[in-house]
Amino acid sequence: MGITVRATVGRSRHVVSLERALSKRGLASRSEARALILQGRVSVDGKILTDPATRVVPERVTITIDGEAKKGGAEPLTIILHKPRGYITTRADPEGRKTIYDLLKDLPGRVIPVGRLDLATSGLLILTNDTQFGDWLTDPTSNIPRIYLVTVKGELTDETAARLVKGLTLGAEKLAAADVTVRKRSKRETHLTITLTEGKNREIRRLLDAVEHPVTVLRRVQFGGLGLGTLQPGKWRRVSAAELRAGFPSYTTPSKRAPKPK
Repeated sequence: MGITVRATVGRSRHVVSLERALSKRGLASRSEARALILQGRVSVDGKILTDPATRVVPERVTITIDGEAKKGGAEPLTIILHKPRGYITTRADPEGRKTIYDLLKDLPGRVIPVGRLDLATSGLLILTNDTQFGDWLTDPTSNIPRIYLVTVKGELTDETAARLVKGLTLGAEKLAAADVTVRKRSKRETHLTITLTEGKNREIRRLLDAVEHPVTVLRRVQFGGLGLGTLQPGKWRRVSAAELRAGFPSYTTPSKRAPKPK
């Protein structure tokens, strides 16, 4: 029987640079967005901004390019991809490594990934052209669970599992799992199910390195209400609007949200 420990993690707001906001809306690559901003062609709420690092909350502003309001792709498109190991989560790589977009050449529109999976991590990756939805998914205040199947070196004890949930301070940052279940263990290796509710950089690998149980296999199998199911590595499928409503029932579009108090 598995051993399970749980915890609740903190929350914060989601703010990004202007160049990333353009990229997240699918309007341009990061380099193209930077060039447009530096050329004075981008306005935010009617004001021309020329600093690509200007911080904005994407869902709260109107962005125009050359005086024309931009909202991204006309038809909502969200997919899940079963990312294989050995692919990076970016559109292009100067080192010539394989990217997830090599697997998406027959996609009927431009989409951007919701968070990232590193080179050695496989599993479920959501991509969408609905940047407001993508921002909500990655905002820690949304508290969306991500579930991973993990294999580590050595025999990880119940006490160590509890430490992962309680949290570890690494440098200036505190990392913690929301849930850890020990599925099977031996002297050689331990199999875990780990749930996170924030998308911090390489969080699972850093946590397990800190307790001297390095990860050998890491695969994400669920993000909120969406699971991999029988989707094979390297394949993708479109997610219907009904599936999204069922998988993320607490999501409401910005137009339907109650106004924030001033």
